Amino acid sequence: MNQAPIDDLDALLSRLNPPQRAAVTHDGGPLLILAGAGSGKTRVLTNRLAWLVATQRARAEEVLAITFTNRAAKEMRERVEVLLGRPAQGLWVMTFHAACARILRIDGDRLGYQTGYSIFDQDDSRRLVRRTLEDLGVDPKQAAPAAVQAEISRAKNALKTPDEYASVAGSWWERTVAEVYAEYDRQLESQNAMDFDDLLVRTVRLLAAHEDIRLRWSRRFKHVMVDEYQDTNHAQYRLLKLLADDHRNLAVVGDDDQSIYSFRSADIRNILDFEKDYPDATVVKLEQNYRSTETILQAANAVVANNEGRKSKSLWTEVGAGDPIRIEELDDEYSEARFVAGEIAGLADEGVSHGEIAVFSRTNAASRALQDRLTRLDIAFQVVGGTKFYERAEIRDAVAYLQFVANPSDQAAFQRIVNSPRRGIGRTSVNKVLAWANSSGQSVWDVAAAADSIPGLGSAGVKSLGRFMAIMQGLRDKHAEGSDVATLVDEVLLRSGYIESLEAEGTIEAEGRIENLRELVEAGREHDRNAEERGLEPFLAQVSLVVFVIGFEEGMFPHSRSIEEGNIEEERRLCYVAITRAERELCLTWARRRMVFGSQTGGVPSRFLSEIPAELVEGFDPADRFASKQSNWSSIDSGGSSSDQPFRLGEDVLHDQFGAGVITAIDPGGVVAVRFSSDGAERRLVAALAPLRSA
Repeated sequence: MNQAPIDDLDALLSRLNPPQRAAVTHDGGPLLILAGAGSGKTRVLTNRLAWLVATQRARAEEVLAITFTNRAAKEMRERVEVLLGRPAQGLWVMTFHAACARILRIDGDRLGYQTGYSIFDQDDSRRLVRRTLEDLGVDPKQAAPAAVQAEISRAKNALKTPDEYASVAGSWWERTVAEVYAEYDRQLESQNAMDFDDLLVRTVRLLAAHEDIRLRWSRRFKHVMVDEYQDTNHAQYRLLKLLADDHRNLAVVGDDDQSIYSFRSADIRNILDFEKDYPDATVVKLEQNYRSTETILQAANAVVANNEGRKSKSLWTEVGAGDPIRIEELDDEYSEARFVAGEIAGLADEGVSHGEIAVFSRTNAASRALQDRLTRLDIAFQVVGGTKFYERAEIRDAVAYLQFVANPSDQAAFQRIVNSPRRGIGRTSVNKVLAWANSSGQSVWDVAAAADSIPGLGSAGVKSLGRFMAIMQGLRDKHAEGSDVATLVDEVLLRSGYIESLEAEGTIEAEGRIENLRELVEAGREHDRNAEERGLEPFLAQVSLVVFVIGFEEGMFPHSRSIEEGNIEEERRLCYVAITRAERELCLTWARRRMVFGSQTGGVPSRFLSEIPAELVEGFDPADRFASKQSNWSSIDSGGSSSDQPFRLGEDVLHDQFGAGVITAIDPGGVVAVRFSSDGAERRLVAALAPLRSA
């Protein structure tokens, strides 16, 4: 915001390096700007927009600039106005959804929508899905509302109508989603409403079905610009084609090496195939990085070069070589946490502010031990892109179960868990329990345990509360028997049905919550081993008080799910993104063993570490250091087990923690499903990493 207004174009262009200048002054036609990490893409976008207006190639209202967040849109508009030295009246700088909403406000009546239609947010949408499931008589444990909602969203982003989705539905799950999708859409239309995905879908259908409307909007926007093009989905791709294919002044900015959102329906083919869609496209590569040292960039280049599905580019810098990259091998996650926390403390003593230090982990659960360590050392930290471990909803729920066991008068804990997971205990029933406890002077535990004595409470509420309190009494008995904290947490997750409800969702988000809950079990186990004062109450006192790249092991980074699904290239892009966030110093850590899903596994160093050239690393040659691990990687990728673990379907096996079990499935990526006799649970394990052997 401190740039001077454009007095002359030479002054504007003098601020740019040659490739940036070429992108900004591109006169017309399709333009692909491949903007590597830290290469100044925001400057290019804002300067190009200002250049188009300043040179009168387009009026402000004739430019549509698409960003992915409202914050980015606001910043871009402000920068353009500073460059122009005046307000940019009529300029459309906004997200896809905001642009579509504005188009539909004007022309949505052609689709049958009345002026003033409603837009359902995520919560509104999920409530409607839940009600539709109930109306259709579908068990929410078999088809969780969140999972159904996510599948409908994926279908819409692929521009599949309910009929089109139903025509290829094969499994019970797909047929159920198809039925819900059709009724859900009918309900939205009857309410003159759309969800967020509909904003895109309906706009695409409007423009595709009504040529007069499409031509009007295409002529309105003589230039269309798109940021983060690697993150676009199919619906967004079609929208851009409909708006820009006549004049073909489509300029897209992105980096295929930073495409990491396939789970949100992002399609990397949109950027990889841009030159197929537009054979006459001009391609400009922004490869000069203004953030990182040459060493860090060479490491990132070397790692991502192993991907086949990418456009060739190589980052470079004038910053200088910088320090070598450190790779640290630690005993376990606790050694890792002590090491990283100690390094952070040392950097702070040298005058480095905490705001200049970042720690990245592939999974939320992997950072739990470090968060604990930082808290104990009174080192302030902020969790970005997530929530602090003990502040996560699923962790707070599990802890609330423990708190209610420890304190039968804890009304806040009771309110949090009594219907989590859902047990049909409504707010009215809960309020009657609390009111009776307050008026009678009894603990909320005693009142709920004798629910048939609560005035005005119906028989359904009595039965549901009875079932809940039976669960709680069983947990309380376990505690009274002297059960350790880890076992008690495990019992909470099992008896409450919490894990079962998350497994029923079948979503990536639910898998992450399960990982976090397994990590809570491990937190309890660590407390049982090491705490000066053991037991549930000291543990609760500890957890209630409550950025180096860590966890570089196979199964952690790359994640076991991505190994199983063959998504190694996206994991490698994620690694590239993490590395290129470092400016001066980079330290990568891996542990020889780590607790994963409640069991200790032998750590196999990530293949990504061996892809970093030896001359960039301090202390040892990664390729030589990890050569002995290559067989493990190839075994995992091929879908088999390592040579000393030749598991077969139906084979009896033993696990160090879970005991005896039987192999019930062998999946791609070396993942086996084992049903254990101790608790009847089926767990999926990476065969080459888990402490699993033939019985």
